[in-house]
Amino acid sequence: MTQSADIMSLQMISAINNSSLIQPGFSLLNFDGQVFFFGQKGWPKRSCPTGVFLLDLKKNELKLKPAFFSKDSCYLPPLRYPAVCALRGRTDSEKCQYVIHGGKTPNNELSDKIYVMGIVCKPSKKITFKCTEKELVGDVPEARYGHTVNVVHSRGKSVSVIFGGRSYIPLGQRTTEKWNSVVDCMPHVFLVDFEFGCCTSYILPELQDGLSFHVSIARNDTIYILGGHSLENNIRPPNLYRLKIDLPLGSPAVSCTILPGGISVSSALVTQTGDKEFVMVGGYQCDNQKRMFCNTITLEDNNIEIVERETPDWTPDIKHCKIWFGSDMGNGAILLGIPGDNRQLISDANYFYILRCGGAREDEEEAAQTCSQTSTEDPGDSTPFEDSEEFCFSAEANSFDDDDIDTYNEDDEEDESETGYWITCSANCDIDINTWVPFYSTELNKPAMIYCSNGDGHWVHAQCMDLSEGMLIHLSEANVKYFCNEHVDLARGLQTPKKVLPVKKQPMKPLRRKTSMKIATPVKKSFLRRLFE
Repeated sequence: MTQSADIMSLQMISAINNSSLIQPGFSLLNFDGQVFFFGQKGWPKRSCPTGVFLLDLKKNELKLKPAFFSKDSCYLPPLRYPAVCALRGRTDSEKCQYVIHGGKTPNNELSDKIYVMGIVCKPSKKITFKCTEKELVGDVPEARYGHTVNVVHSRGKSVSVIFGGRSYIPLGQRTTEKWNSVVDCMPHVFLVDFEFGCCTSYILPELQDGLSFHVSIARNDTIYILGGHSLENNIRPPNLYRLKIDLPLGSPAVSCTILPGGISVSSALVTQTGDKEFVMVGGYQCDNQKRMFCNTITLEDNNIEIVERETPDWTPDIKHCKIWFGSDMGNGAILLGIPGDNRQLISDANYFYILRCGGAREDEEEAAQTCSQTSTEDPGDSTPFEDSEEFCFSAEANSFDDDDIDTYNEDDEEDESETGYWITCSANCDIDINTWVPFYSTELNKPAMIYCSNGDGHWVHAQCMDLSEGMLIHLSEANVKYFCNEHVDLARGLQTPKKVLPVKKQPMKPLRRKTSMKIATPVKKSFLRRLFE
């Protein structure tokens, strides 16, 4: 059954700079129509260690430009797969902020921290952010990823709700073979009050399984949870839950209702096309099969209706790829990404499309929020048949008109898409794409590399250069030149030698001021006598 007559269009775009950064596992944040890329994958680049970039998309070309933070901002690591949600005020005068919880750090560990990020300065060409880490007390949720966070409003108050996700197995059970093994988080619902900094967990009998990479839509005091993946049972049950949050003067009241009409899906993408209408696209219905259908979701007071709608004209590349990722761009648009040809040397290159599902009307006073999370690890951590990672953001696709913002200086560091990780960096290089395993804790699915400044410069593997992890971190943080083992002696020989004064004849001793004229006069006469003889 098709609900809407709106035709969904698909348009390919090109990433013309920093394309190697655009990979699954990051989020996008919308501040007043401007979208910012957050959470780059892999080793942080020196030019933008926080991994926050302005997403500039116009004329079907996508660019990334580094963002800036105030001096009183805390350090925000480039987290991947965090739960992200807009924290909007009840009035238009209040600035929009974002709540960021959990996610994977560059060291491939999970974060249990929660941040609030907002704009403190917005001149014409340079936007400055401030990030604050929030200290919580009470039932603080454990470190996790693949979960969702939403903000609900009730009786003039607001709280954040955290649910689902995955975490590593307990530290005492982690061995070398199972170091990155993950389990479902307990199906607890966490209420976070930022005003008082307290957190409370709730156990609801309706929620029996820990779910990851589900879709959540929040409106007023209600959250709808759709789909998700249970890692313990390896199933995607057709779940549809309604969480209602009541915030009286006393303790909050949380209730859950199981609704019919759910869909077996994970990693689905949702975009808002109207005040009460949303479109859900993509996802996975099993480990090795993408869900190619689209649905219209309509919210009415305490009811939700989900019906199938017409699908776009998928390209052959999208139909035949095993994984895909993307997220909401706002205004009824979704950014989709698919991996490039696996046979090419640049294995991390992706292709991108914009899927337009229809225009969105003006938001109501309490706008609905959508959150969707993906259900897989990094491609290097798991099989490619599991759900892909995705972005999680809301923005306009054509809202960038400023070309004067400082651009990322690719001359400082050679583009990874040109060098590649799978190179023979030296005569003793033994890095093989078929046998390589992580050597440093900072490595994800590619070996760590460092730039040798000899001549025109070239990339070498840190492992082949016998660098310790501590030294690698030091060199990545310090703005110093590095020379590989083969060029370090040559670099030393090219250094300017110390200046050595030429050998000179001993000059005549100058006369001191206190020397009497009686001593100086004979010297002068003798000199004149030789001169005229």
